[in-house]
Amino acid sequence: MIPSGDHALTETGLAPSGKGRVLVIGCGALAHEILALKRANGWDHLDLACLPAIWHNHPERIEPGIRAAVAQHRADYRTILVAYADCGTGGGLARLCAELDVEMIAGPHCYAFFDGLDAFAARAGDELTAFYLTDFLARQFDAFVWRPLGLDRHPELVASYFGNYDRLIHLAQTDDPALDAAARACAARLGLAHERRVTGYGDLARFLAPRA
Repeated sequence: MIPSGDHALTETGLAPSGKGRVLVIGCGALAHEILALKRANGWDHLDLACLPAIWHNHPERIEPGIRAAVAQHRADYRTILVAYADCGTGGGLARLCAELDVEMIAGPHCYAFFDGLDAFAARAGDELTAFYLTDFLARQFDAFVWRPLGLDRHPELVASYFGNYDRLIHLAQTDDPALDAAARACAARLGLAHERRVTGYGDLARFLAPRA
């Protein structure tokens, strides 16, 4: 279960142990996808530690969290990868990763690297009025969108928050009818048209793959 509060992810048998050659310090919103890639590809070179997914609502916490996690685990791993994009840090996370000599995945946010940076950039002008969901956000819409915006208490604010959007685009990592239905329901709650785009894991898979 990916936490929605201020707690790091713990996966039995998959918590950082120092046994893998590479540690991925990732956003909790990517935990399901990272573990799926690890299992599907037999990537035994990877261990995973996740920081709280809810920090996307508090991006000022991301840099201190990464700094602390790298300090905690650096002695146990030959390589540390940071599975965060910029995620609202205004370039600060990239500067921190350069300072710490760890590699982070490129991109402004996970929507871009799931879609592929070039493809996302090429469509940007046509999708200025699109609101994006990943599989994670389709699962966790209430915890990460509806309640943090206060829409559970004041649903009349939907028009204020989303009145300038015309569609919801579900960037689907998996072919899951239940998630498709969840994304359609989210679009209906926001009063937006629904569009589904199957991206798979995009640049995340290439970032995690074994290096030569």
